[in-house]
Amino acid sequence: MPASEKKFWLLKSEPDCYSIDDLQRDGQTFWCGVRNYQARNFMRDHMKVGDGVLYYHSSVEPPSVAGLAEVCSEPYPDFTALNPDDDHFDPKHTPDNPIWVMVDVRFTKKFDQPITLAEIKATPGLETMVLTQRGSRLSVQPVTATEWEIVTAMRE
Repeated sequence: MPASEKKFWLLKSEPDCYSIDDLQRDGQTFWCGVRNYQARNFMRDHMKVGDGVLYYHSSVEPPSVAGLAEVCSEPYPDFTALNPDDDHFDPKHTPDNPIWVMVDVRFTKKFDQPITLAEIKATPGLETMVLTQRGSRLSVQPVTATEWEIVTAMRE
C-alpha cells in the first residue's frame, strides 16, 4: 500500500475488557461493539487493510497508548449485534440490514512504557490531535500521518 493511501487510527479499549497484552497473546482479534455512528462511519468508510493503529487504554490511570496494531481486514458486519446475549446486541441490526461493522486488527508492538495522555498533550505537534480535544470520547479516532510519526517516535 502506498504511504499516501495508508491511514492511521486510535482505537480505545478498556484494558480489563481487552488489553494490548490480550492482543499480543492472541495475535489478532475482531474489533467489535462500536455503537457510535461517527466511529462506525470511520470504520466502514475509511479503514483499510494495512492502516496503522495506536492501541489506547482508556478508563485506566493513566490513560495511555499501550502499543501498536494494524487493520488486517476490510470492514464487515458486526455479528455481536445479532446476539441477544451479547452486551452489544442491537435488535435493529439484522443480516439484511447490518447497521454496525467491525474490522480485524493484528498486534504489532507493545510499548515497554505506555505513552500517557499527559505526555501526548504536552508534545509539540499534537495540539490538534482528536484525542487531545476537550470532550473527545470516540472509541475510533483518525490520526494524521504527522501525529502517527510523532507518537510512534516517542517510544522508538
